[in-house]
Amino acid sequence: MFDTSHHPKIGVSEFLREGLRVVTAPNASPMTFTGTRSYILGEGEVAVIDPGPEDEAHFQALKKALAGQKVSHIFVTHSHIDHSALSRRLSRAFDAPVLGFGASGAGMSEVMRGLEAGGGLSGGEGVDTSFLPDIKLADGDIIAGQGWALEAVHTPGHMSNHLCFGWQDTLFSGDHVMGWSSTLISPPDGDLTQFMGSLEKLQNRPEDVFYPGHGAPIYGAQNMVKAQISHRLAREQQILEAIGEGRVPAITRRVYKGLDSRLLPMAERNVFAHLIDLCQRGKLRSLGPLRFGGRFELVG
Repeated sequence: MFDTSHHPKIGVSEFLREGLRVVTAPNASPMTFTGTRSYILGEGEVAVIDPGPEDEAHFQALKKALAGQKVSHIFVTHSHIDHSALSRRLSRAFDAPVLGFGASGAGMSEVMRGLEAGGGLSGGEGVDTSFLPDIKLADGDIIAGQGWALEAVHTPGHMSNHLCFGWQDTLFSGDHVMGWSSTLISPPDGDLTQFMGSLEKLQNRPEDVFYPGHGAPIYGAQNMVKAQISHRLAREQQILEAIGEGRVPAITRRVYKGLDSRLLPMAERNVFAHLIDLCQRGKLRSLGPLRFGGRFELVG
């Protein structure tokens, strides 16, 4: 169901549709695909959505794309460094406020706060712990600029402070829904229970074109949302069938056979996210405190 044929021009302003351009950052990797997509919305007086990583070449590319224009708003979908880190320098350069849901950890569930407080859980990979927006947005807030308006849609899951932004018949989907891959859920910053709820939330919205944080635009996006839900449910069944393998690493090796070894640590985090969700829904129980190195068993 995924499209991995995306080949954007790096560091160049590309036209997507009237009133919308994108500049792709030079940070391609197994986790970021072809690089972070920084969107420029409007003409003359514009908004930037996801400034991207703290990278000099990308900063200069954005400055070139924004030359002669006023930046009125800088929106951040979530505080991973490949999306938010450049927001501070861009804000200073253009004297524009940064808008987002809140700091890293804002919107985190009580279960994840407990895991975070308990310690011993690695994670936080790529989290921009210093991120703090100038203006905090709540679900449903409408922000208007010159010739455009965005609706903030709180979609926790990939991170608890993740926002999508609705614009006309489209949605800037950040890392919540992408066309090239499923989304990494890495506890405690990621929460699969929240993620599935956010997917269902997007099913009830009208947008059918998504502009993701990585990769090409998604046309027929509601089909992708449905496919992502089905993918997670299928993965859940695989994990339930492998629960007898014991701990997270062994379950992961059985479920993700043949996976690129570079991605194995991320796959383990996804498995752990499923195990936490299954415990919350009463399908599994943790044998002892809920933790990454623990054991789990079926209920009933």
